[in-house]
Amino acid sequence: MDTQILNKMSYGVYIVSSVCGEKPVGCIVNSAIQVTYDTIAISIHHSNFTHKCVEDSGKFALSILGVDVEENVIPVFGFQSGKDVNKFQNFDYITVDGLPILEDTIGYIVCQVIGKLETDTHTVFLGKIIDTKMLKDDIPMTYAYYHAVKKGLSPKNAPTYREDKTEHKLAYRCKICGYIYEGDITKEPDSYVCPICKKGKEFFEKM
Repeated sequence: MDTQILNKMSYGVYIVSSVCGEKPVGCIVNSAIQVTYDTIAISIHHSNFTHKCVEDSGKFALSILGVDVEENVIPVFGFQSGKDVNKFQNFDYITVDGLPILEDTIGYIVCQVIGKLETDTHTVFLGKIIDTKMLKDDIPMTYAYYHAVKKGLSPKNAPTYREDKTEHKLAYRCKICGYIYEGDITKEPDSYVCPICKKGKEFFEKM
């Protein structure tokens, strides 16, 4: 089976947010589609903390990320667990129908869960749209743009994650956001920071 063909499928980059009690939670997803005029489907890994919160609360918000989104958004929401940190604490956000919505997004779609489909690793939640709003005019970020321009990687819980088994030259990977530095990062000055998450070179590991 040639899985390279799957790289040719188009995806967006979104934040799915919900609540756990009164705690705001959210994660990055790239599998979200409009199923009908009033129904959205999203896919979340079983081990994601947001998965449990969507199940328990019965609702979620889908926010569309633009290409100019603040650089720390994807590292924070894509590579940390809401079980351990409050991902929203350092960002401006609003609350809609009890759900946290990051302000630095193109807009949001609030949904009530009306069904779900289980796979071995992910749950596909079906949500009936109950509210929507545009927040700003920006170009939606695609997963292809995220990889090609932002040089980002897929978290292992992402539906599109596939282990890279190709040969690479010397490179270092940021342990926070997955950014790949090609070359010997140890030769960079101590002031060097990751262009995505702004962490120092001590957060990079040799690949």
